[in-house]
Amino acid sequence: MLKNTLVFLVLTVVLFGGLYVLKDRHKAAMEADLANPPPPATVATVEVGSERWRSQLRSVGSLVANNGIDVSAEVGGIVHKIAFESGQSVAAGDVLVYLDAEVDQARLKALRADRRLAQVEYERQQSLLKKQVGSKSDYDTAAAAYQAAAARVTEQEAIVARKTLTAPFAGLLGIRLIDLGEYLTPGQGIVSLQALDPIYVDYTLPERHYRELRVGQTVEVHLDALPEQSFQGAIVALEAAVLESSRSVKVRAELPNPQGLLRPGMFADVRTLADAERTVLTLPQTAIVYASYGDSVLLIAPADGGALRTRRQQVSTGAVRNGKVEIVSGLRAGDQVVRAGQSKVFPGMPIVIDNSVELDDAEVSAR
Repeated sequence: MLKNTLVFLVLTVVLFGGLYVLKDRHKAAMEADLANPPPPATVATVEVGSERWRSQLRSVGSLVANNGIDVSAEVGGIVHKIAFESGQSVAAGDVLVYLDAEVDQARLKALRADRRLAQVEYERQQSLLKKQVGSKSDYDTAAAAYQAAAARVTEQEAIVARKTLTAPFAGLLGIRLIDLGEYLTPGQGIVSLQALDPIYVDYTLPERHYRELRVGQTVEVHLDALPEQSFQGAIVALEAAVLESSRSVKVRAELPNPQGLLRPGMFADVRTLADAERTVLTLPQTAIVYASYGDSVLLIAPADGGALRTRRQQVSTGAVRNGKVEIVSGLRAGDQVVRAGQSKVFPGMPIVIDNSVELDDAEVSAR
């Protein structure tokens, strides 16, 4: 029993002695690290600037043609001649398609002959009635027959005219959907026709902004299809009622489109501009550290001994424009913050500033 106790005591002493040695070595390592701090990190900085911005309401919408239809046949018939090419520009009244009208023309001739015969009979009965040798009943019958014959001619003339399809307005044609010799049924599509200049953009804004909108207000449109360009126009109409499903108001703006660059159906980033400008504080987007708990920046401040160090500063951000972010609160004009190199910097760490060249985050952090 005594022997087991002695063994236990020896093992306990060895265990605690080992722990003490490890703790002592760890303490010595920490003291060495403190005595030799890491070298300062090299960062690029930027000052909080002050700019004049026009307030804008951002939304997304779609481009809509001033006039846009699918040209279709009103009457059936065989395609006799196609007078247009896909993608062609046309003027109002230009002929697009001729349908075979040979049978209808023949029927029109027959009806015109019937009308002439009915007219002759009508004029004869009219003359007899004036001479008081004809009856009023015969005159009325002849008059009704002549009017009916004339109506049938007018109807057939309209049918013949509809065999020639024309552009109802000037615009740009799409891809033709028919072939020569094909039989068209009434209502069958032939080609898309879009009037492109001017063109509309339709979008919606929350109803809380309704009082900020007016006809004639300037809008600026950006398109994914033309990222290097922006297009300006003006509001031409506001929907009379607020959309109950989304509590938003529908807005239509008109854009000049003399070169035809804008096409119906394009996705549009729409910015409705306020009339007056306001002063805002701005920073480049690269200077903002975005996180789920809030946005922040690394603010630079002098420390003891003249060294520069950083501290994390929470900020409230607003609008984003041309790579810059509006700073609503948290900073003042002239404050200096880190714009590149944040990934290798933690609050309180000494830094060295190098703004001699434009460096991205990876380049600055590696120095």
